[in-house]
Amino acid sequence: MSLDTVKNAEQTPDAAQPWAELGLKEDEYARIREILGRRPTGAELAMYSVMWSEHCSYKSSKVHLKQFGEKAPQNDAMLVGIGENAGVVDVGQGYAVTFKVESHNHPSYIEPYQGAATGIGGIVRDILAMGARPVAVMDPLRFGAADHPDTRRVLPGIVAGIGGYGNCLGLPNIGGEVVFDSCYQGNPLVNALCVGVMKHEDIHLAQASGPGNKVILYGARTGGDGIGGVSVLASETFDATGPAKRPAVQVGDPFQEKLLIECTLEIFKEDLVAGIQDLGGAGLSCATSELASAGTGGMRIELDTVPLRDHTLSPEEILMSESQERMCAIVEPGKVDRFLEICEKWDVIATVIGEVTDGERLEIFWHGELVVDVPPRTVAHEGPTYHRPYARPSWQDALQADAPTAERLARPSNGAELKDALLKVVGSPNQASKAWITDQYDRYVLGNTVLATPEDSGMIRIDEETNLGVSVATDGNGRYAKLDPYTGAQLALAEAYRNVAAGGAKPLAVSDCLNFGSPEDPDVMWQFAEATRGLADACQVLGTPVTGGNVSLYNQTGDVAIHPTPVVAVLGVIDDVTRRTPVGFAEEGQLLYLLGDTADELGGSAWSQVVHDHLGGLPPKVDLERERLLGEILIAASRDGMVDAAHDLSDGGLAQALVESCLKGGKGARVVVPEDIDPFVFLFSESAGRAVVAVPRSEELRFNDMCGARGLPATRIGVVDGEALEVQGQFTVTLAELRDAHTGVIEALLA
Repeated sequence: MSLDTVKNAEQTPDAAQPWAELGLKEDEYARIREILGRRPTGAELAMYSVMWSEHCSYKSSKVHLKQFGEKAPQNDAMLVGIGENAGVVDVGQGYAVTFKVESHNHPSYIEPYQGAATGIGGIVRDILAMGARPVAVMDPLRFGAADHPDTRRVLPGIVAGIGGYGNCLGLPNIGGEVVFDSCYQGNPLVNALCVGVMKHEDIHLAQASGPGNKVILYGARTGGDGIGGVSVLASETFDATGPAKRPAVQVGDPFQEKLLIECTLEIFKEDLVAGIQDLGGAGLSCATSELASAGTGGMRIELDTVPLRDHTLSPEEILMSESQERMCAIVEPGKVDRFLEICEKWDVIATVIGEVTDGERLEIFWHGELVVDVPPRTVAHEGPTYHRPYARPSWQDALQADAPTAERLARPSNGAELKDALLKVVGSPNQASKAWITDQYDRYVLGNTVLATPEDSGMIRIDEETNLGVSVATDGNGRYAKLDPYTGAQLALAEAYRNVAAGGAKPLAVSDCLNFGSPEDPDVMWQFAEATRGLADACQVLGTPVTGGNVSLYNQTGDVAIHPTPVVAVLGVIDDVTRRTPVGFAEEGQLLYLLGDTADELGGSAWSQVVHDHLGGLPPKVDLERERLLGEILIAASRDGMVDAAHDLSDGGLAQALVESCLKGGKGARVVVPEDIDPFVFLFSESAGRAVVAVPRSEELRFNDMCGARGLPATRIGVVDGEALEVQGQFTVTLAELRDAHTGVIEALLA
């Protein structure tokens, strides 16, 4: 087959091209021809197809995502916002922290181990590209029904991939989530988060400026794995046969990535790069076009100089390959030799593949022949923009009308039934211990982990002298979002915000991973529009700007979409990690206080799912000002030593929180139900804006005075005591019984 050069494209305008097979629409292909004034070459078509994919161009979502900028709250901590590899915030003492959450959903269904492993590898390189040392990872996961055979196929491989890659990198996995629901059957969600730390002066951006500066590709050789990978896979709906092309999932090598990290950090330390970009989705197509577009605009690449694992690859395949552990740097000519020396020291392959030019075109040559000649912005930043039609689903009103009232769903009416319901809930796959999963991850490597799962948030010390630290939590309840996507997204933010505050850290900023079905379905697009609007509005009230994130669409099997699942990560800062607040009740005699108001709110609740397999009604109401106040109280109480333990209330309500805190600390509790509330609602309601705290007797007066002065309801409900959870007048359940119900559930399902 002869090489398809630019000259050949000009001379053969009517040559047939596989634009549809590459995921382009007819009007998109026509637009490419209009931009170029001719038909694209095969290499150009490959670049546009991956860069204009849903995963890379956000063509269906960006009209809604712009709210995150338009409604962004003023926040002095923001250093780098949306548009770069990851957001960066100022955490004080000259430190900056970068964090981001992304998806690797479809690859992980096809090849669970490598799909999940390369999801970790990719997000770590995003953080590295900002100039930061990666210090921790997290993994929000969603699987199908816990007892389904395919869950047994994908879950062990996904968990092993996350643990295998992260453990080999030497990065602690400090938190995340594991949720089971039949809506994720055939389409698990594998979201990955990484946190990195640097000094302010070390921030690096993805841009190629300075004509004459060299373009250096370094890291692993380029192979045939992942050609079109995530960019195509994440832009297709799964069904029994398709997508038409199922590209090979990327294959990761964590030991190569570890060398790449240390090599890159040394390069940064010697100030050898003018711009840098990792190679993730869309590979070289993305790195070259984005670097050129964000810089002066001109770049010349000699594609045949790219180090290959497979020498049969065509120019198109090299440009589309998503082989892992690769970075692209812009280096001044006088610094190239030292750059290459450092790469050689770390046994990292590095090759000068081109240079920045003073033109406005991205030109790519193959053995001297021009195969790409494009304006880089049209590839990287000027892809299609769709205003997809959307409308409130016809079934939404009926779903919300089907509330889990006492008339519709039988509720426990005595102590024995309450105890039975509690044991069912805490022993259900979603509420049970996830230790079988999290024990496969190293949570304490590097020696700076302060809090890790099953705590409310993960916390890392970033300065060993001052004890400055950061905290991160991820949350998202697809059941809530199915009932009301606007409120559901706000509840995801509120819970992550509350989790960070419960540990004693001040919430600063947000990253999100928005997982939805097909944007071509007006019902799904309405869910997406409502969720983004809800999240943008809530961030504005809480003062936590969105710094970046990811949109993952086409998460459905055939016509069946997943629940709308906006996963929200909140990052907070704590001045002294020695003052953090854990979840566990550890000291007998501590007084238990319930903070916030409890109402009859069981729509989408764990109880309704576990006991009745029911989803209907409305999710809990959101009071963002109350969330902010609760956060301030929790942070102040932690800082001033007024609480010894704190746990937010969310899935499973107070019952779940009490069980988790008792088991974590190894101490029981005696609890009294207030006279003005039904015991069932008291235990299982999932009203938002609440937390349970353990207050030392010596601090009770001071704590009550603070809550009273600030107007936060604080109800004394019991005391830490004994080796059982006793709800007085209702039931007593020993810690041994709770442990038996709560642990071993996942292992038994996978056996």
